[in-house]
Amino acid sequence: MTEKASRQVPVSPYVEGLRDFIRTSPTAFHAADSIRRALLSEGFTELSEADRWDLHKGGKYFAMRHGSSIIAFRIGHELEGYGFMIAASHSDSPCFKLKENEEIRGGGNCLQLNTEGYGGMICSSWMDRPLSVAGRVLVREKGEDGSDIYRQRLIDFDRDLVLIPNVSIHMNRQINDGYAYNKQVDMLPLFGEKETADGTFRRMAARAAGVGPEAVMGSDLYLYNRTPSSIWGANEEFFSSSRIDDLECAYTTLQGFLEGGCDKGIQVYACFDNEEVGSVTGQGAASTFFRNILYRAAASMGMDDEGYCCMTARSFMLSCDNAHAVHPNHPEKTDKTNCASMNGGIVIKSHAGQKYTSGGLSIALFRGICEKAGVPVQYFSNRSDMMGGSTLGNIAMRQVSMPTVDIGLAQLAMHSAYETTGVRDIEFMIRACRQFYKSAVTLTEDGTTIVRS
Repeated sequence: MTEKASRQVPVSPYVEGLRDFIRTSPTAFHAADSIRRALLSEGFTELSEADRWDLHKGGKYFAMRHGSSIIAFRIGHELEGYGFMIAASHSDSPCFKLKENEEIRGGGNCLQLNTEGYGGMICSSWMDRPLSVAGRVLVREKGEDGSDIYRQRLIDFDRDLVLIPNVSIHMNRQINDGYAYNKQVDMLPLFGEKETADGTFRRMAARAAGVGPEAVMGSDLYLYNRTPSSIWGANEEFFSSSRIDDLECAYTTLQGFLEGGCDKGIQVYACFDNEEVGSVTGQGAASTFFRNILYRAAASMGMDDEGYCCMTARSFMLSCDNAHAVHPNHPEKTDKTNCASMNGGIVIKSHAGQKYTSGGLSIALFRGICEKAGVPVQYFSNRSDMMGGSTLGNIAMRQVSMPTVDIGLAQLAMHSAYETTGVRDIEFMIRACRQFYKSAVTLTEDGTTIVRS
């Protein structure tokens, strides 16, 4: 009889926290709701952008937009001479979105769901694995005065519902020699049999929302990977899951925000939707959401336009989105001296063409914060002959400009349906963000930057 090996290393509560956060966040809407519930449990007050705000020093607040982007902030008692300390991440991940007329008849007796790609996913990683559907539906209700009331309701089928089947190698002999996936042909999930499943999806979605089909007036629904997260490796040093990019940063920066604290300036936690499709939406990092929240927070403290500009000049932002780890099979894909390893600490990302916002000043400030936190840092730059990705930092700077450093945690298989990161890095990011939120930036008359904590 083979004995089962015992767990080598105790699992950190933060790792379990990340696992729970990802599990309850199958879409950006669910991620924002998970963050909302965490903030409410910590005594934050929810604000509406449509209402006038009555804010106070020492207060803790947050606002949401579109149900998928969220910004929280704490107002210190000492504001003169200080600005905003901001950590920003994103709530969305590459996936497949259901079209409005979602059912489509396939070959044989198969009924499929009609989808389109959201973001730059690795298509092959979505195949032959259990998938489900989650997102939001917009439900219409009747008011007492006869008015139409539209409410958002989050739904999650939370069961193995669909699957995208590969073509057998006997019918596609070139599959291992390189294959170009057609999202309209190859990536449609199998939902059921035509005779029994036809016309059932909308009824199922309505039932999940607790209403009749006639009440559902709109929806934003997505496929998501059902494979559970895993802690693995010789010493259980790796963590694999769906949506690590960028829910790992969304979770770790939130923990640092909740555990940190400084009575100087205004501390801000932001998590934006739509980074994976360019951020140029009404709720993305390029939208007015970011600037409006900062401006209104400052205005509520008696700041005029010039005072707001002074505050942003004394601010510092962390743009938090994961980085590429050196691939064990393909180390040649990364720069020889500016490359990152899982469990090696927080990655500072730089790019001469400003795909990343990091510069000498912002790197120096963040290095100092990490030294105080006892957290290692490492550096990532793309190979000079390869094009890399970008993130939300430089896009957000179109609305609000301040020193910003692009950081993340090293991971493998970015944009796969199942990604891998280092277990120890999770706590490294929380410790660094905790120290970040214990700090405040100010400037001397000659422009020298001072970080106080």
